[in-house]
Amino acid sequence: MIKILFICHGNICRSPMAEFILRDMLERTGKEGEIAVSSAAVSREELGNPVYPPVERLLREHGMDPDGKRAVLLMAGDYAVYDYFIGMDDENLRDMQRIFHGDPAHKCSLLLDYTAASRPVADPWYTWDFQRTWDDVQEGCQGLLAFLQDRLADFSASQG
Repeated sequence: MIKILFICHGNICRSPMAEFILRDMLERTGKEGEIAVSSAAVSREELGNPVYPPVERLLREHGMDPDGKRAVLLMAGDYAVYDYFIGMDDENLRDMQRIFHGDPAHKCSLLLDYTAASRPVADPWYTWDFQRTWDDVQEGCQGLLAFLQDRLADFSASQG
């Protein structure tokens, strides 16, 4: 099973949005048993807090239920547990590499690196444009899913 951990500053907006969007995509494609998805923060500021209300509303509008999701902190030991750490912006990437003391296995990347136009995911905490963030995350998750499906196909081919 491939294990993905989405990362943002506080784990209340962008990374849980990505977590739930990718889970939904996995369910729709029948891949939910092959890829595990979660999310975490690089900061302690929001630990234990639920998904931010405007993000919760968007998720619910699209049939996703974030009840029970609480902000958790990225830990150094997570590096051995997950296969991919997907950050939302360059600051997240720097923080991940600081927490992990580097990235020797090249597991860290940005979500929109999996699209044709690599850029940071807009942070709705500052922009208040939650739809723009939704669009960025949707695009990034589509690209990530295509990438992961190729990895799953490669893995299956090497096992057969």
